[in-house]
Amino acid sequence: MTPQRANNNMVTIAERLNNAYDRIAKAEQNGQISDPVQLLAVSKTKPIELIQQAYDAGQRLFGESYVQEAVDKVSHFKPLRDIEWHFIGPIQSNKSRHIAEHFSWVQSVDRLKIARRLNEQRPTNLKPLNILIQVNISEDVNKSGCVPSELESLAQFISESKQLTLRGLMTITAKTDDSELQQQYFQQMKDCFDKLKAQYPQIDTLSMGMSSDLEPAVAAGATMVRIGTDIFGKRQ
Repeated sequence: MTPQRANNNMVTIAERLNNAYDRIAKAEQNGQISDPVQLLAVSKTKPIELIQQAYDAGQRLFGESYVQEAVDKVSHFKPLRDIEWHFIGPIQSNKSRHIAEHFSWVQSVDRLKIARRLNEQRPTNLKPLNILIQVNISEDVNKSGCVPSELESLAQFISESKQLTLRGLMTITAKTDDSELQQQYFQQMKDCFDKLKAQYPQIDTLSMGMSSDLEPAVAAGATMVRIGTDIFGKRQ
């Protein structure tokens, strides 16, 4: 890659980030929260060069879904201590140790077994792992996540775990062209979030909304959106 081409790519990433933040800012005008919505740049499958360009443009929060690829990236960027890595994919039991050792956030905890393993495997010399419980609010068989009725017991275990910190909820809703149904899913998540926050005041993060649906998610009360395609382009 020539320097000229690299520079053009950098401008493209920076412009895409600015566009994403502009969308968030406009959506916040109709939102239910007072604090700025955070943007998690979903960098899974994307090369280190593009992540570096996003970092150079000011982005600090990145989301990964594939363990080995993610560990390689985390290790590469380790000297940049202000990067915050979030694991957002399904968690296999045999990969939980790598996640516990390399990430600062895990957004996809959906069952007690995984929460227990992360707590046991989180190194004691690191800060407790920030945890979001993933909720399958649309009850889509193709999506991961617990059902709302399982939230209370899972949240209690996480909140009592020494190496975990319960920070909130995450969801990936079923794809639908029905805007009313979509808004209903997001509002149900906000209701779950508010109910849980009443029990655990440290909770502050509701991660929902992606490139295609960030506006209704923010309007419903999302505090974090996960944007991949609109920043890094479609998967190759």
